[in-house]
Amino acid sequence: MQPLDNPAWHALTGPQSTVAEAVERAIRYRPEYSVFSALPDHPDPHDWQALATLVGGTAPALLTTTADAPAGWQFLGSFAVRQMVLERSVAMDTAAVARLGTDDLAELTDLVRLAKPGPWSERTHELGDFFGVRMDGQLVAAAGQRMHLTGHIEISAVSTHPDARGHGLGAVVTIATADAIVARDALPFLHVMADNADAIRLYERVGFVVRRSFDFGLYQPAA
Repeated sequence: MQPLDNPAWHALTGPQSTVAEAVERAIRYRPEYSVFSALPDHPDPHDWQALATLVGGTAPALLTTTADAPAGWQFLGSFAVRQMVLERSVAMDTAAVARLGTDDLAELTDLVRLAKPGPWSERTHELGDFFGVRMDGQLVAAAGQRMHLTGHIEISAVSTHPDARGHGLGAVVTIATADAIVARDALPFLHVMADNADAIRLYERVGFVVRRSFDFGLYQPAA
């Protein structure tokens, strides 16, 4: 398996080990950072037992892969996802984009909660750099970085305020975030829901291609 086939595991056992907590080979982001847990590429029943200990009792675990869970686990469902990687660099005017800082956190959080691009936790913004565009002083578009693997960094939380859609701002903040990743000699990648055709077209327009399709799986230990 390639690292991008199990991205959370390779992030948490690599560059993002400082924001991880683990029980043996089961690992997850500390909950204040992200919702994802992870198992090795080829987990065994002992790894699943460690995951149950890690998530605590009967709490669910969200994995960036699906696997055949052993007895004692319930498969709650999955989310069909397209994983996309940057294939070519598209020139775009990003002069209006600014790096976001601590003073922008409240507005960034409000925008993400309004746009609902995906999971967002109290300290998600600390996982990487975030960039945004303002109109009339209001933050109306933003994107940032989440999973960091060796040689790969994920673009996440791409958000546009409903009143500012139709101006290409989602593309602009995506490109600005991708440019910052490339400047670090890493390959940008992202995840998008498989049924979000508009978002997939946007990412294709700015140079991303689908690397693979797979599911994020939600599992729960039996009571």
